Amino acid sequence: MEDSGAQKRNHPEFALASVSELSSPHSSASPGVALFAGDRIQIRNESHRLLLNAYIPAIQLFRLGPIESVCMVEESEDGKQTSYSSGVAIQFRNQQESADLNCVLNKWKKALDVQGSLPNGTIAITSKSKFDEKIESSSAKMYFHYYGQLLHQQNMLQDYVRTGTYYAAVMENRADFIGRVVVDVGAGSGILSLFAAQAGAKHVYAVEASEMAEYARKLIAGNPILGQRITVIKGKVEDVELPEKADILISEPMGTLLVNERMLESYVIARDRFLTPNGKMFPTVGRIHMAPFSDEYLFVEIANKALFWQQQNYYGVDLTPLHGTAFQGYFSQPVVDAFDPRLLIAAPMFHVIDFTKIKEEELYEIDIPLRFIATVGARLHGLACWFDVLFNGSTARRWLTTAPGSPTTHWYQLRCVLTQPIYVVAGQEITGRMHLIAHTAQSYTIYLTLSAKMWGPGAEQGEILQTSYCKLDLKEPYYRMSQPQAYPLTQDQQPQSLLQTQDIPIQSQDLDEAEMMQQPSPNSCAQIDSLMQNA
Repeated sequence: MEDSGAQKRNHPEFALASVSELSSPHSSASPGVALFAGDRIQIRNESHRLLLNAYIPAIQLFRLGPIESVCMVEESEDGKQTSYSSGVAIQFRNQQESADLNCVLNKWKKALDVQGSLPNGTIAITSKSKFDEKIESSSAKMYFHYYGQLLHQQNMLQDYVRTGTYYAAVMENRADFIGRVVVDVGAGSGILSLFAAQAGAKHVYAVEASEMAEYARKLIAGNPILGQRITVIKGKVEDVELPEKADILISEPMGTLLVNERMLESYVIARDRFLTPNGKMFPTVGRIHMAPFSDEYLFVEIANKALFWQQQNYYGVDLTPLHGTAFQGYFSQPVVDAFDPRLLIAAPMFHVIDFTKIKEEELYEIDIPLRFIATVGARLHGLACWFDVLFNGSTARRWLTTAPGSPTTHWYQLRCVLTQPIYVVAGQEITGRMHLIAHTAQSYTIYLTLSAKMWGPGAEQGEILQTSYCKLDLKEPYYRMSQPQAYPLTQDQQPQSLLQTQDIPIQSQDLDEAEMMQQPSPNSCAQIDSLMQNA
């Protein structure tokens, strides 16, 4: 039996300036929407009253003017005479939207007439799309509900590092947008679509699957000079059809640790479905940065959470049988907060994801070998992670970073804490592996292993002295939103961003992931080494 989530498929949806019934001459015209659902087209007014619900091959769209059309339903043929049973009068907001709907209608009619199926990438109401096959319906429902709320969109808009960097990246690269077709993947409030229109885009298709699409339409309609070049399409990028190819994709597909929520896969699917050869992607490249850290306060804080389960007489009940399980449960939560970069005990390394080249399937499982050299003697408590993305425009390259020590974003940073710390000394080699496996709740299971290798005489034999590992669920983090621990500065130290990467001269055309994996992040190693010596 088909679940209710699969029954409520999201398909191409077009806003109408006004719509009215032809069969009722006294009916008043009001704004409406045309929705392609399975093999039918549905047209509703602003009160959600269904004015037309017809089989697509039976539809004829007659253009009365640049923005005016009549949509009629063919009833039967009598000799050479065609009769029509019902229809609606439609007025579009502009000529482009009129052409867009007409193009999509013709595609669906042709596919249903000739093949008996819907256009490529569009799936019937009773079928499951690729998205639904890999994501459980309960997770998808919560995900789209979350992003369908204005308060969460506001949280992202008020992240001025995020929003300001996107704006700067677009405006600095107007040459890439002027006269070009843009697709905004997961448009949310539509802010990136409006940026693209400001930069001179010929037309922007804002694809959004959640109810936020309705708010995006209102926001875009309220900016008519820009909005006349933007079409909001409600649906998933895995399902919708667009009337033309895109020259540029723009999106904000990053989650915690870059890959959480698995929207990067949708970004890649949109690339394969909509982007012209040699088209541009904003952002272009992402990097996951990693470094071992020492933070006794954090380790004790997490361990102490399980003390509750050490009570032997809790209203006469011994809770200790569950202490071990609770202890492991708390350590299975990645910690999301902002931390001081001086907690790092080795120079960071990074793993590159090139959005222009990576295949969707390569995001299902990400395996990252780790190697660091400890800069100080300390207890190693786990692995700290953050990410940055590159907007590789023709005119300017700009980085958006979530690094510790840089202005804090709504992504913060992430730390994986080991249940068993490891003792290391300066110069000791730390090796390991971070293995991420995608799951159906739109996130990843993290398997982390860290080992301290022998140092001094005999170190060339590579003997492992200590090993610690943990399993974490990226879907269930511990949001620890306190400010970074204050550390005193010596007189020769000034507060600064230790790990800034905006000025890194990377040519994305020549990115070599294997080569980059062997190098620590530029502009950071010497600074971190210096601070570690003085901390």
